[in-house]
Amino acid sequence: MEHGTDGVGIPGTTDAVSALLADPRWEVAPTAGVLEAAVGPAGLPAGATVAVTASPSRGAAATVALAEGLAAHGFAPVPHLAARSLRDRVELADHLGRLAAAGVHDVFVVGGDAREPAGAFPDGLALLRAIEDLGRPLRLGVPSYPDGHHRIATEVLWADLRAKAAHVDYTVTQMCFDADLVCAFVGEARRRGIDLPVVAGIPGVVDAARLLRISVRIGVADAVRFARSHRSTAGALVRRSLAGPAPVRSVSGRHRPDDLVAGLAAHVAAGDCALGQVHVYTFNQIEPTVRWLTQARHAAA
Repeated sequence: MEHGTDGVGIPGTTDAVSALLADPRWEVAPTAGVLEAAVGPAGLPAGATVAVTASPSRGAAATVALAEGLAAHGFAPVPHLAARSLRDRVELADHLGRLAAAGVHDVFVVGGDAREPAGAFPDGLALLRAIEDLGRPLRLGVPSYPDGHHRIATEVLWADLRAKAAHVDYTVTQMCFDADLVCAFVGEARRRGIDLPVVAGIPGVVDAARLLRISVRIGVADAVRFARSHRSTAGALVRRSLAGPAPVRSVSGRHRPDDLVAGLAAHVAAGDCALGQVHVYTFNQIEPTVRWLTQARHAAA
């Protein structure tokens, strides 16, 4: 793509920033204290859409419980259900029943980090089909990978997304720090006949020490996945952690969150990237991330 990722000189970029940040999705992990942080005075905006990750160490019950708590406080939770962590349709039906009772009608299906399935669902597609058989929620989403996956070949990823597209309503990209890469992915999806709405996953304001602590809390697999998928980023985070707890403003030496959003907005303004919103990976650093996005939205107004 010809234009750079900072958005300078692209007409309409400021308006596109405002549009991307107008109704963001937020992602949190089911750890102790996160519900209190989300609903507190420095927490998430009222009524926000909040994705809740699947923790291999805490299990699906922790994700469902946090989704129930968020729903009770007026948020719109989107719990992640990991196929390889669920035993069978009985367990799945129990989780879906609890979510429906709480008023949750949007579920995000992932394969999960377990090397071997715990039971009946070897992959996300199998879980999607089971959810449909049981009476699917109003909306279903799946992840996608602009910068690839450390264990899955690129063509397999595309085939998988194409198969899932018939069962879901949208896809959220794995956190990526390169606006050109995200928008190249959107274009390639369209060329391959995949017309799912794409939500761009972006990092929030991430303190290195806090990120590493959360990675340990939510399970070693999550930390290993992040490190393997983003080796240069992980190295930068570790070095910053050793130097002190200052927030990471430039991820992998190339982007601050502001620059990444501006780059995405430049593509949107140029008409070559169909994105409607962003999905903010908070790593449970809710207060600084909300503050950053509020300031970014104000600056674009």
